[in-house]
Amino acid sequence: MKMTSPVTVVTGANSGIGRATAIHLAAKGHTVYGTVRSISKADKLKAMADEAGVSIELAELDVADGDSVRQGFDDIMKRAGRVDNLVNNAGVGGNGVVEETSPKEFLDVMNVDLCGAVRCSQAVLPQMRERGSGAIINITSVAGCFGAIAQAPYVASKWALEGVSEELALEVAPFGIRVAIIEPGVTKSAIFSKNTEAPNASGAYDQQYGRMFGFYAAGIRQATPAEEVAEIIHHAIHTDSPQLRYAVSWAAEGIITGKANMGPNDWAELGAIADDAGYATRFNELFGVDISAAE
Repeated sequence: MKMTSPVTVVTGANSGIGRATAIHLAAKGHTVYGTVRSISKADKLKAMADEAGVSIELAELDVADGDSVRQGFDDIMKRAGRVDNLVNNAGVGGNGVVEETSPKEFLDVMNVDLCGAVRCSQAVLPQMRERGSGAIINITSVAGCFGAIAQAPYVASKWALEGVSEELALEVAPFGIRVAIIEPGVTKSAIFSKNTEAPNASGAYDQQYGRMFGFYAAGIRQATPAEEVAEIIHHAIHTDSPQLRYAVSWAAEGIITGKANMGPNDWAELGAIADDAGYATRFNELFGVDISAAE
């Protein structure tokens, strides 16, 4: 009996991890539907897919809009007949310290990073339950595992997605549906060159923003390819020994393990270190991650 290709939807497929994942899974034999907000702006995705010798089906939808998600998945279901795997990758960043970040700014990021994943999951779960199989892979971040400085909206959204993913895994396990959480550190992506916002309204948080940018500057120098995340996603879908969480890319394993091993006051004491060199030294001691300035 001939096996049909698994049908996999990858949201936010137009760049970065999403694009790498869509192409990688297509090369592994999946029928991939890559969601983009505008098909007219997906030329680079199409060109890279052509270069890799694979085909990506495009579906236009905006994860931040419920009507758009419903229409987009209706289109996918009409074309594919089913969805075997969903990779919730679409997301946005969000810089800001807690004191100066408005509730609206928190909600705007949450609407994409958390609610977008929820909308897409709700669109595929009924047919996965009926079939008794499926996989939902949620891309969070190392920022969903520790209080990454001066990124309050992003941290809030990724921590929330971690929790919702963990709950979902319990809820849908009886239906034969697998849930996995992918926690990337810094990967090679154009997003970091755009992450330059420092809305320091009071001027009191220069050091905090400086430390945030220092972390990403170190990460960009040592960033790992997005294809590494794509391979972990493929593994999470197909492995016979699944796990709930997968740390991948620069700094992820060290930060997640180090945070779990910290003493009760280590975190606040880290923030209280006055000089940046001392902060970087202690950060390395706690997490095994070198964020010191390049020579």
